[in-house]
Amino acid sequence: MIPLDIFADPVCPWCLIGKLELDRALESRPGHPFQIAWHPFRLNPQMPPGGMDRIDYLKAKLGDRAQEASRAVAERAAQLGLTLNPSAREPDTTDAHRLMHWAGLEGAQSRVMSGLLRAHWQEARDIGDRAELARIAGAAGLDQTLIAQLLEGDADRDEIASREAHARERGINSVPTFIVAHRHVVSGAQPADLWQKVIDELTAQPM
Repeated sequence: MIPLDIFADPVCPWCLIGKLELDRALESRPGHPFQIAWHPFRLNPQMPPGGMDRIDYLKAKLGDRAQEASRAVAERAAQLGLTLNPSAREPDTTDAHRLMHWAGLEGAQSRVMSGLLRAHWQEARDIGDRAELARIAGAAGLDQTLIAQLLEGDADRDEIASREAHARERGINSVPTFIVAHRHVVSGAQPADLWQKVIDELTAQPM
């Protein structure tokens, strides 16, 4: 198997698009060699714990470009058959990344990331809310009660901060960022056909 490390944040629209494109490529290549691991990277590490109004956040971050940026994302999503209905809250994703860490221990990271992306971008749910996160975990096959208990404490909060700091030290400054076989960096939401070519090239090489 070939490691495919993905640095992502579920509130990043291009992480939504990038995962959908990658998923389509993987579905078309069921014998793909990738062993996927998701890694934490918060777009907004200074976000207050309760999050903030999404419109206010976009205006503060992007100014006059906010509407244009949102339209570009919506158009790309529509090309993939996706209608966006984002949450009204821009959350602090620290707890979401803690959940992803625990999902990794259970081999459920991709299912949980799908749930987080769907909740935030299509179902207008607040993934900064711990009850919502516990429900997403349960839907992905994790122990919902246990996850709810863990979220109420500080378990692995320092682990997330440390891993994110390490990613930034390695030069990762945007998401999604994909690292193939610990060597080759692919940045941004790449189309499915690019991933298909990568998979075909990898599988054609002698192991």
